[in-house]
Amino acid sequence: MSTNAVSAPASYDRLAMRIQKIINSPTAQKSRSALLFRLSDDPEDDWSQLLEEIAENDNVTLAWRDDGGVQVFWTVPKDD
Repeated sequence: MSTNAVSAPASYDRLAMRIQKIINSPTAQKSRSALLFRLSDDPEDDWSQLLEEIAENDNVTLAWRDDGGVQVFWTVPKDD
């Protein structure tokens, strides 16, 4: 059994959980924005995949900053 097959999803899952906590924080929810940074131990492939998945959502905008951070903005559609 390859240990890489086990560790790769785990690193992505840890990253996704960390980003989800940031986005779901009361401050981020109130401002409908969150500032994300890739940590040195976050694999670049995982980071890229996560940003792609976030960007695929409707009503979400990503803005890359000069400091390496990614600002995520979203709108909440009104119910008709």
